[in-house]
Order: sequence, then C-alpha cells, then structure tokens
Amino acid sequence: MFFEINNNEWEDLGDGIKRKIVGHTEDLMAVHLEFAKGAIGHPHAHDIHDQIGYVVEGSFEAEVDGEKRVLKKGDAYIAAKLAVHGAVALEEGSILLDMFSPVRQDFLK
Repeated sequence: MFFEINNNEWEDLGDGIKRKIVGHTEDLMAVHLEFAKGAIGHPHAHDIHDQIGYVVEGSFEAEVDGEKRVLKKGDAYIAAKLAVHGAVALEEGSILLDMFSPVRQDFLK
C-alpha cells in the first residue's frame, strides 16, 4: 500500500486544523495534521495510545506533562499513554506528522 499526498483530501477538523491519514496497520498509524497560525491542539491524554508528533513544516509550541518547548521542522515530541500533551502552531501552514500505537480506530470512517 502507498500514500501519495496529492491523491488524498484533507479532512477539516475545524478551528484551523485539517488532517490526512497517511496509513495504518492494526498496531501503528501515521496522520498529517495541518494547522493555521495560532490553531491549538488542546492539551489531552490518551488511555491506550502512545504518540509521537514530528514537525514536518513550520513550528509549534508543544507541551508534554507541563513542560513546554518550541519545536521547529525536524523536531518531535513524545507522549506516552496517559501523558498530557498539546501544541499551538506558531506559523501558518505548520504540519505535524502524528504517529500512534495502536491505531486510532476513532479516526477511521
């Protein structure tokens, strides 16, 4: 199976955030998230999902368990299950590649 970015539509999540599912197995999922400047991925935690957020474009102020860092292209945050995490886009068109284990069934239609 392959993912070609231009052959997949963005899903508008509202509040300046869009997503494209890159691909998944039963145990792993990758998702592109594009943020407008100032868009907020509100702090939250997952009961069963480990997550890594890799900055593909732009920059974010990311927070994991109360610690904040400014992350730029090529940086990432790691949020193990139950870790409270969130991000705010600092630039227009900032993109995260979020990776989840196990797969986020709630993202699948």
